[in-house]
Amino acid sequence: MKVYEATGFINPVRIRIALAEKQALDRVEFVEVDVMNGEHRQPAFRAKNPSATVPVLELDDGTAIAECSAITEYIDHSFPGISLTGKTAKERAVIHMMQRRAEQNLLDAVGLYFHNATPGLGKELETYQNKEWGEKQRERAIAGMHYFDLILGKQEFIAGDCFSVADITAYMGLKFADFAKIKIPAECQNLAAWREKIARRPSVAMV
Repeated sequence: MKVYEATGFINPVRIRIALAEKQALDRVEFVEVDVMNGEHRQPAFRAKNPSATVPVLELDDGTAIAECSAITEYIDHSFPGISLTGKTAKERAVIHMMQRRAEQNLLDAVGLYFHNATPGLGKELETYQNKEWGEKQRERAIAGMHYFDLILGKQEFIAGDCFSVADITAYMGLKFADFAKIKIPAECQNLAAWREKIARRPSVAMV
């Protein structure tokens, strides 16, 4: 199988962490997509993912799977080891819920701020921007940090007692926030401590 990615971009790193957790990094061929020069918008890549975003997982039979949550689901059920998406019906539902909250209220919110209220990736790639909308998303991201700080005051990980895809998403949301110059509020000490702990995981440290 192949993973089409752009080195250093937030979402491809999420997939690398998932693969590392499953000890399957060496089971995948990584293919670089030159996003900065618009390769992701060319017909050849759009045939794999009409949304023109990375990463994309391409299976040996030619099936192309986009969206990090879907790719992680496939990885989680294809390789042995730690469960990232849950084993029981309750676990799967709670992890899915918290992963989505981490996307909407942290990672995606930071992304919308970055692409709308800052120069983003430059004029050639940022073809439309709405600064007011972007600033509202910055507020949403900070509110998300406060929310997850409360959650982490009650439990060890984002979705409960075990590391999951929700932790990967939230952690990379904070990494994106660093890049976009959105700081974790000083009072969010639970979130800051959790981040330090996640950063020490071998799967995170190696990517």
